[in-house]
Amino acid sequence: MSSVISNNFISIDEYLKDEMARKVKHEFIDGQIYAMAGASANHDRISSNVSRKLGNHLENSPCEPFGSDMKVKVGAKFFYPDVSVDCQFDESQPYYTESPIIIVEVLSKSTRRIDETTKRFSYINIPTLEEYILIEQDIVDIEVIRRSEGWLSKHYFLGDEVHFKSIDLTLTVEEIYHRVQNEEMLEFMNLT
Repeated sequence: MSSVISNNFISIDEYLKDEMARKVKHEFIDGQIYAMAGASANHDRISSNVSRKLGNHLENSPCEPFGSDMKVKVGAKFFYPDVSVDCQFDESQPYYTESPIIIVEVLSKSTRRIDETTKRFSYINIPTLEEYILIEQDIVDIEVIRRSEGWLSKHYFLGDEVHFKSIDLTLTVEEIYHRVQNEEMLEFMNLT
């Protein structure tokens, strides 16, 4: 996320109306809008890997994954997570969800602070949310926090499996990082 676009506060209705016409996505936090930064290839690879695996697993389920174009509304905030899963999507609000059970954010230098603070504290207050996953792109490290475990952090590395409890899906760390070109993955691929 980049810096605030304007110091003028706007309403939620103004934000939603204006967002439909914008070419660049913006998040909305406490009356201010913030332009979203572009994603790297590694960022996109991780998001796509997770979204594809979730989608395949949930194909015959009422739950469905959404990519980074679906907003999540938390009170007076709107965020664009990289991946989310919703099992009770409200079709009357087709541009955002208020009921995700899983949210995934891929970390970058420009988004790390907000993903680990503002978004974390906002997301864990969503009544339906069961799991928040933060995935590093420059190193291999997946942090999972779960409601059922008191939102305590667990980290997963190469050789580990990540269990998405809320949808009963297990993925290896290697599946999540498939094709990612960072130092750890390149070294791992040369060893296998």
